[in-house]
Amino acid sequence: MNITFRWYGRDNDTVTMEHIKQIPNVKGIVWALHQKPVGEVWEKDEIKEEVEYIQSHGFHTDVVESVNVHESIKLGNSERDRYIENYKQTIRNLSEFGVKVICYNFMPVFDWTRTDMYRPLEDGSTALFFEKAKVENLDPEELIRTVAESSDLTLPGWEPEKMARIKELFEAYKEVDEEKLWDNLKIFLDEILPVAEAHGIQMAIHPDDPPWSIFGLPRIITGAESYERLRAISDSPANGITMCTGSMGANPANDMVNIARKYANIAPFSHIRNVKIFDNGDFVETSHLTTDGSINVQGVVEELHKQDYKGYVRPDHGRHIWGEQCRPGYGLYDRALGIMYLNGLWDAYVTAAKKEVEV
Repeated sequence: MNITFRWYGRDNDTVTMEHIKQIPNVKGIVWALHQKPVGEVWEKDEIKEEVEYIQSHGFHTDVVESVNVHESIKLGNSERDRYIENYKQTIRNLSEFGVKVICYNFMPVFDWTRTDMYRPLEDGSTALFFEKAKVENLDPEELIRTVAESSDLTLPGWEPEKMARIKELFEAYKEVDEEKLWDNLKIFLDEILPVAEAHGIQMAIHPDDPPWSIFGLPRIITGAESYERLRAISDSPANGITMCTGSMGANPANDMVNIARKYANIAPFSHIRNVKIFDNGDFVETSHLTTDGSINVQGVVEELHKQDYKGYVRPDHGRHIWGEQCRPGYGLYDRALGIMYLNGLWDAYVTAAKKEVEV
């Protein structure tokens, strides 16, 4: 298990390399060129500058999250081919600097969706919250205002240039159902997977967050059956998944231990976090501790240990604790606690395995 930490850059994050360095067992930084407009080629000089800065602090830069997919590719419109070619070139450029995994998603319009960025919890902390009924009765533009006002920092997946086109995008997606979105994903993968495989990079698709349709938009990476269909498109070693326990696990029908058991072998990258799911479909981010939420984090880590998982792992959305002022879900303190919990679980399983061998 290769522990990593997501970081948003020198000008766009409250967390520094010096902070991350003090978290035990963090080997790598999950990074991106967050200032780049979606669809543009990541140039070599830009990549080099970021990689060298991160590596100068002793971290690897093997994982990029995310090279976002332009809406034209998801829609399959007349500009698709140009943006696919740009994506291929970005893959080539990243490979020259040792990148091994690219996390991406195929969610229309909204990358991730929450209705409250700072929901008060009983312990005095705050956390990301999803209120299902509110989303069902909310105008998308109102949701955009809620998210935009939640932070002074940019929020990946909610790029201002995309949000400014919200009405236009919703109109365009009236012609795209789930089957059409699958068709467009297949076209994208048919084009990029040979490039990724030739350059030693694994593509790792992230599940939809939440894993069901919102605002009438199609969602397709929502459960185990999605992974079966993804691999039916191509069994290339470059065609992988990002196993996110919190995103896919927000639907209680998705047993994340079983999913880890069956699909960890095609998951070069994993996000391990917890959410507490309520009977009405609402959910809130919690600490990573298994008993604080609805996801069997302990069971997931145990399953990864059984498989001698070598993939990259990072903690995901943390609470905002101890008065920290930070990007929603991405502060230092609770994610550091999450790493220590994951380290503890892993060490316990390693110790138990050694004792079994000795006996």
